[in-house]
Amino acid sequence: MRLVIAECTVDYDGRLTAHLPRAVRLLMVKADGCVAVHADGGAYKPLNWMNAPNVFTDHGDHWTVVSPKGEELTITLHDVISDNSHELGLDPGLQKDGVEAHLQELLALDTEHIAEGMKLIRREYPTEIGPVDLLCRDADGGTVAIEIKRRGEIDGVEQLTRYLDFLNRVPDLAPVRGMFVAQEIKPQAKTLATDREIDILEVDYDVLRGIERPQQKLF
Repeated sequence: MRLVIAECTVDYDGRLTAHLPRAVRLLMVKADGCVAVHADGGAYKPLNWMNAPNVFTDHGDHWTVVSPKGEELTITLHDVISDNSHELGLDPGLQKDGVEAHLQELLALDTEHIAEGMKLIRREYPTEIGPVDLLCRDADGGTVAIEIKRRGEIDGVEQLTRYLDFLNRVPDLAPVRGMFVAQEIKPQAKTLATDREIDILEVDYDVLRGIERPQQKLF
């Protein structure tokens, strides 16, 4: 990972245009090609970013990052304060909590809960950036990558997007569509998934376990 602290301006040109005026920011270039621009605040969310795959070019006084769809991020470096690279090694991936892992197990056992005619190809299908929860074929024979969360948030949609970028480069699998499955999916995650043409599905954990909810009674 390359970490650069620099006074910079940032311009994005794609589905819309955006400009970040001159300020000191943290620039991250990850091993998989993702580029992110961070301010000193706002928790994990970058001010602007470009997911892999893309073409990253360091021109010295500025960087350009171009996606396959023609989106372009230009970062102009006015004053570089720090520029360091670190080898982080292979990440073991996120360890799922009990409910999330059990959801994956239950859906793998009976993919008909996801959609009629859905068949499992493999659970924890490996990619260069981590395993896809479920890789399936739908009733029409199409390949479906399924990401399962207990609570569906934007991060999960971004994670699935990265998996789809890699899977769609595999001739034996492409085209691969995505499906985001969770007990509850936040409105922002639904909006992002729809924009990325990713299907969404909310599932009931108790129903999957075969537990009937007790009926509410007035008396």
